[in-house]
Amino acid sequence: MFDFWIQFALVLTAILIGIRRGGVALGLIGGLGVAVLTFGFRVAPSEPPITVMLIILAVVTASATLQVAGGLDFLVQQAERLMRRHPQQITLLAPLSTFLLTVCVGTGHAVYSLLPVIADVALKTKIRPERPMAIASVASQMGITASPVAAAVTTFLAMTAKTAAPVTLGQILMVTLPAGLIGVIAAALWSMRRGLDLDKDPEFLERMQDPAFRASVEMSVTTLDKQLPAAARLSVILFFSGILCIVALALFPQLLPLVKGKPMPMTTVVQVIMLAFGAFILFAANVKAAAIAKSEVFTAGMIAVVSIFGIAWMSDTFVKANESFLVDNIKAMVEYAPWTFALAMFAVSAFVKSQAATLTIMLPFGLALGLSPQLLLGLMPSCYAYFFFAFYPSDLAAINMDRSGTTRIGKYLLNHSFMIPGWIGVIVSTIVAYGLAQAYF
Repeated sequence: MFDFWIQFALVLTAILIGIRRGGVALGLIGGLGVAVLTFGFRVAPSEPPITVMLIILAVVTASATLQVAGGLDFLVQQAERLMRRHPQQITLLAPLSTFLLTVCVGTGHAVYSLLPVIADVALKTKIRPERPMAIASVASQMGITASPVAAAVTTFLAMTAKTAAPVTLGQILMVTLPAGLIGVIAAALWSMRRGLDLDKDPEFLERMQDPAFRASVEMSVTTLDKQLPAAARLSVILFFSGILCIVALALFPQLLPLVKGKPMPMTTVVQVIMLAFGAFILFAANVKAAAIAKSEVFTAGMIAVVSIFGIAWMSDTFVKANESFLVDNIKAMVEYAPWTFALAMFAVSAFVKSQAATLTIMLPFGLALGLSPQLLLGLMPSCYAYFFFAFYPSDLAAINMDRSGTTRIGKYLLNHSFMIPGWIGVIVSTIVAYGLAQAYF
C-alpha cells in the first residue's frame, strides 16, 4: 500500500510538471516516470502505446497534407459563405460549423481561421460577439470525440481493441456524433440570450467613443478573398473519400482482407487508408513534402504523439503494477455509480488539456476497475474539460479575435465567457452519450 501511494504521487507529479512545461515535455517526463517506476520500484514496464501512436501519425500526416493542399482553407470558406448567408443565425451556425469542421478533419486547430469571421459576422449583424464566439470555440473541441479521424477516437478504438468486448468505429460514432451535436445545440440555444446586445451595453458604447477602437470594430475580416490552390477542392474530396472508406469498412467488415484467418483490425485499416489517401492528395495537388512537415497540423500532431507516448506508457505501467489494489479499493464505488468515473475524466482533462491524452491516462484505470468499453464509450464526452481555465489556444484566440472585447476572462479567472457553454455542452452530451450507449449495448 505504501508503494502504491509513492508511485501515485510520482505519476501525478510527472503529469503536473509536464503540463507546466507544455509541448513535448509531457511525453519526455512521462518517459522519465517509466524509468523511475522500472528501475526504482522494479515494476515491469507495460507495452508502449505503439498502435495509438501509429494511428495518430497516419491521420495527422494525411490532415497536414490536406492543409498544405488548401483543403482546410476551402472548408473554412464554405463555412463562411453559410454564415454570411444567414447572419441572424450566427450563434447557432457558428458552433455547428466549427463542430462539423473538427469532425471532418479530426483536429480543432482548423477553428482559428473561422473565429475572426464569426466575430465579423456578429458585429455586422449587431449581435453580441461573445454569444457565437465562446460556444464556437467550445464546439470545435467537442467535435473531437465525434470525428472518425481524431486522435481521441482512434486512441479509444485502439485501446479497447485489446479487450474481450472491443468497440467498433461505427459504434463510437453512433454514440458520440449525435451526443456531441445535441450538446452543442443545447449550449448554443442558451448562448443566444446571454449578455446585453451591443447597442445596450454601456461598456461597449463607452469604448466606441475611442476612434481607434471604433475603427477596429468597423473593419471587415473575410477569408473569401484568399486565393486557393487549384486542387484545394479535389484534396477535400479525396480526404473525405478516405474517411468514408474507413467508415464503410467498419460497417462492412466482410470487405476486409484476412490476416491470419481474421479480418484486418480496424486499427490497421485506419493507418493504411489515411496514409494512402494522403499520398493521393500529395500527387493530385502536387504538394511539396517539406511543406507538410512544417504545417501547423503536423506540428500539433507530432506533439500529441510524443505526449501520448510517454504519458500513456507511464500511466499504463502504474495501473498494471497496482491493478489489484485499485480494483479492491475503488471498484465497488465505480460499479455503484459509474458516472463518478466521468467526473474523474473531466478533472484530468481540465489539467492535461488533451482529450487523447486524457483517454490514454484514464482508460487503463477504467478497464482495470472492470468498466466495460461500452460503458466507457458512454462517458467519453466527459474527457473534454480544458475550457474550465480558458487557457487553451482556441479560447485565447477567440478572446483576441473578438474586436468588441465581449469574449473575455473575468476578474476572478473562472468567470469567463466559455464556462457556462462548456458545462452545458459537456453535461448534455455526456448524458445523451450515456443514454445511447445503454440503449445500444
